[in-house]
Amino acid sequence: MSSFIRGGLRTLSRKYPQRFEAIKQALIGKRLDKNTGKMSNRYKCAGCSNVFKLNEVQVDHIDPVVSVKDGFIDWNIYIERLFCDADGFQVLCTECHSIKTKHEREQRKQNAS
Repeated sequence: MSSFIRGGLRTLSRKYPQRFEAIKQALIGKRLDKNTGKMSNRYKCAGCSNVFKLNEVQVDHIDPVVSVKDGFIDWNIYIERLFCDADGFQVLCTECHSIKTKHEREQRKQNAS
């Protein structure tokens, strides 16, 4: 049941205005897409500082929604962290996001032991 609720909240959070604000703050301007010959928005990754198209970046919570130290605490904290202010988010390229997520999972496993 809790995974169902978490999934629903995560889906809802994708439409959260503060996420869009974080994306807007990462926007550095338009550049020519060599594949299409059209101009498209580019975003700076907070991890590697490289520039990417929108479909190559992900919005990440700077502080994990589920604590790497304490794990899931309660629903109030989970919701508060999930729906944080725009400055609680960062835009990462898919590679940086994967690395950060993997590191957080490893930390959770170590702390659970």
